[in-house]
Amino acid sequence: MSFDRLISKIVTTENPTVLGLDPKLGYIPPELKEKSYRRFGQTPEGAADAILCFNKALIDAVSDIIPAVKPQVAFYEAYGWLGVRALAKTVAYAQSKGMFVIADCKRGDIGSTMEAYANAWLGTVGLDDELYAPFGCDAMTVNGYLGSDGIEPVIKVCQEQDKGVFVLVKTSNPSSGDLQDVKAENRTIYETMALLCDKWSDSLPGKTGYSGVGAVVGATYPEQLRELRREFSKLFFLVPGYGTQGGSGKSVAGAFDENGLGAIVSASRSLMCAWQKSPELSFTEATREEAIRMKNDITAHQLPL
Repeated sequence: MSFDRLISKIVTTENPTVLGLDPKLGYIPPELKEKSYRRFGQTPEGAADAILCFNKALIDAVSDIIPAVKPQVAFYEAYGWLGVRALAKTVAYAQSKGMFVIADCKRGDIGSTMEAYANAWLGTVGLDDELYAPFGCDAMTVNGYLGSDGIEPVIKVCQEQDKGVFVLVKTSNPSSGDLQDVKAENRTIYETMALLCDKWSDSLPGKTGYSGVGAVVGATYPEQLRELRREFSKLFFLVPGYGTQGGSGKSVAGAFDENGLGAIVSASRSLMCAWQKSPELSFTEATREEAIRMKNDITAHQLPL
């Protein structure tokens, strides 16, 4: 099962973190942008090339110490088809370095439309007599608020392709409680969603005890993290919100089980933009130092892997 592979990489690196690749041009060192602009002009093609070069350099800097990357697809779609091409090349490059790739696309639809999303990000598409993997990611994020009709097509593709899915449960943004904290029949909406994930998890059992159906639970809600970990032992957590959004090693400690497993913590800006706070270092050195600091911060607050 897909998350068994992810967990194996976490154990090998002793690092339950994921590098979020959410590139804006302002995050890219000027010298890198200028090099791309000299080749392609100050155009969408130049921007897409700078993004790809930046991503590859960051992957090279941390692929031996961080087990996974999580590109947020909106930052690539913003540059049209050239940006999406840079995303596809980023995915392939990360996987060539042995990294697990989570497509942060948060798709949410039903039936054949959701199946098409799942095939695009995780599976294959038929080209007459041939099959083509458009992105070939290892896992994707989805919005489960359309119910089982929106999740079952993804699970089907995960079963066929040995892939994983993370369902939004309790997200890290400040206004998540507007809907997710509302109570219905003595349970909050996010608890109800976690219950559904637990039900769906039976369709993707894993050797480690964690299912291929996981849950997105924000680092900015430590009490809810602890509560959900206690209640849902089969759900592997993707934990966004570390670093710039306010999450810390202490706040994510409750996401992990007694073996130091059960979650992977994501940081984007704090890793990608580390060079802006450490001008004495190259951007790759700054990202690597921040990655090590993040690892130490998180593992200091959890039981050993």
